[in-house]
Amino acid sequence: MSTFPELTISAVDYQDKAQTTALLGLLDEYARSEFGGGVPLEPAAMQALPGRLAAMPQALSALAWREGRAVGLLNAFESLSTFKARPLLNIHDIAVTADCRGQGIGTALLRWAEAQARERGCCKLTLEVLEGNAPAQAAYRRFGFASYELDPQFGRALFWEKPLA
Repeated sequence: MSTFPELTISAVDYQDKAQTTALLGLLDEYARSEFGGGVPLEPAAMQALPGRLAAMPQALSALAWREGRAVGLLNAFESLSTFKARPLLNIHDIAVTADCRGQGIGTALLRWAEAQARERGCCKLTLEVLEGNAPAQAAYRRFGFASYELDPQFGRALFWEKPLA
C-alpha cells in the first residue's frame, strides 16, 4: 500500500499571480493531452482567462496542492436548473497532472465541488466526459455521477456544440 503526501484543496484567488499561473499551467497541460484535444491553449486565451474568470461571479476554481506544487485543477460555473428553479454547479474542467493520476486527487476535487454546491443550495452537479476517457468515467461513476436521461424511451442526453469563432 502506497501513501501519498497530504493534499490541500483551495479556492483560486483570480487576483493572485501564483495561483493563476498554476491554474493556467494545469489547464494548458490538460489541453495538450489526448483528452483535452492535444493542442496548447492560445497565448491570448491564457492572458485573458484570469480576468475573465474574476469578472464572473458564478465562476469557481480550485487547485489541489501537494508539497507546494499544484497537482490538480477544477473549474466550475454556477447555473440554474429551470426544472427545479434552483442553482446547479457545472464542472467545466477537472484535470490532474499526469504524474499524479490515480492518487485520489480528482476525487478530492469532486468532493470539494460537491461541498461548494451544497453550500450554495445547488440541486445537482453536472459535467461532461469524453466517451473514450474510460478512467474519468469510472471515477465519475464511483463518485455517483450517471448519464442523464429524462425518459429511457428518448435515450441519454448528448453534449453538442456549435463554434462561433
